[in-house]
Amino acid sequence: MPKPCKTITSDCEMIHEDLVSKAKARMLDEKTLNKISTLYKILADSTRLKIIDLLSQNELCVCDIAVLLKMTKSAVSHQLKRLRDLNMVKTRREGKEVFYTLSNMHLAKLVKESLNSIDDLKLKN
Repeated sequence: MPKPCKTITSDCEMIHEDLVSKAKARMLDEKTLNKISTLYKILADSTRLKIIDLLSQNELCVCDIAVLLKMTKSAVSHQLKRLRDLNMVKTRREGKEVFYTLSNMHLAKLVKESLNSIDDLKLKN
């Protein structure tokens, strides 16, 4: 028989009940937090980030992306599939060629905002 889950509680007492109430009302739910976490996990891969950056500028086919990133077609296709599965990129077929674009320009804005933030955060490699 499985053991019941233990409830974790804070070792602190509430000091500012009004502030805690306001903050609690604005807290994101777990489902939303998981979606945001998934987005950042996808963006945490430098190859996918490069692909998103390229597609924010132009529509490209797999081979062109592979040449630009100095990668194999197979490796790029694998990353594009991950992005496609999450509806981050969309495709357009022209004959035998498939062209990729961002399905949502918010991704491009997110990358641009990240560029604006890295200096402020003093991130190190």
